[in-house]
Amino acid sequence: MNETALRFVTMLALFAFIVLVAQLAGGAIADRRAKSRAVNARLRMIEAGIDRETVTAKLRKDMPHDIPGAPQWVSNAARAFHRTLNAANIKRPAREVFGAMLLGTAVVSGLILSLSAWSGVAVTFGVIQLAVAMGAVVGILLPWMVIGRLADSRRRRLESQFPVALDVFVRGLRAGHPIPAALNLLVEEMEDPVGTEFGIVADEIAFGFGLREALSRMAQRWGLADIDMFVVSVSVQMETGGNLAEILENLSRVIRERASMFMKVRALSSEGRMTALVLTILPILAFAVLFTVNPGFYLDVAGDPIFIFGFAGILLLYLIGFFAIRRMVDLKV
Repeated sequence: MNETALRFVTMLALFAFIVLVAQLAGGAIADRRAKSRAVNARLRMIEAGIDRETVTAKLRKDMPHDIPGAPQWVSNAARAFHRTLNAANIKRPAREVFGAMLLGTAVVSGLILSLSAWSGVAVTFGVIQLAVAMGAVVGILLPWMVIGRLADSRRRRLESQFPVALDVFVRGLRAGHPIPAALNLLVEEMEDPVGTEFGIVADEIAFGFGLREALSRMAQRWGLADIDMFVVSVSVQMETGGNLAEILENLSRVIRERASMFMKVRALSSEGRMTALVLTILPILAFAVLFTVNPGFYLDVAGDPIFIFGFAGILLLYLIGFFAIRRMVDLKV
């Protein structure tokens, strides 16, 4: 065999070896990812050897509740805040998260006031306004934007998974399983967040809660219409009887049709929603960046008495615009 043929055979064998190794590595990575996607967080914790009581204690979240003695709008805001934390999978209590936000606001505001006094700027009411506003942006608004994005992402994922979960539940009922056993099918086969949420329901039932109460607690944690309809369907069937599988099959079809209509509405309103997002976030980011890069831009005029009324007026106009834009783009389907 001449040198050219030997070189060709060597290169061909090397190419085949590289292709084989790449296929084996890619297949192993794909199988590992498929296995990791096939189980939810609760099952992974159980497979790791953690006992069921500890798993339940780690995954179980506090329930949204009203604030005693507070006005109704304050209680509603507190419940919405709690649901958002649950949806974002933040396991810390709502009081701790809100306290951390307030602490961050106080620290940033105090730091700005200290630096202003150290640099020779008179600490007037306008400077205090600026410091509190900057502290609120860094300590409350920016973290809340991140939490809100995480919560919206997990809500959309749960809403997309829920019709599939109903189909699995219906197949379990038609196969002759009782309702708790059909719920266990969801726990074992569904990914997060549906799998873990129904796992929490199964654990609560195992530790003494009734089926209706455990499902109602899940509905309260999320505050989604799809879950509410599911809980109502199961509760009515437990009281009056009937073909639960057929009811849930119709409910799955309604949820899919509503989701399809919602996506069409989102597509038609995408320009308005993007405009609302930019008009909402841009002033906050511009204020934070400009104050960080060039604080004198605001501090040099903060001592003027008119600045107090002007800055308060800007905040009022921003809040009016924010709520008006939210009302315009908050489309119900």
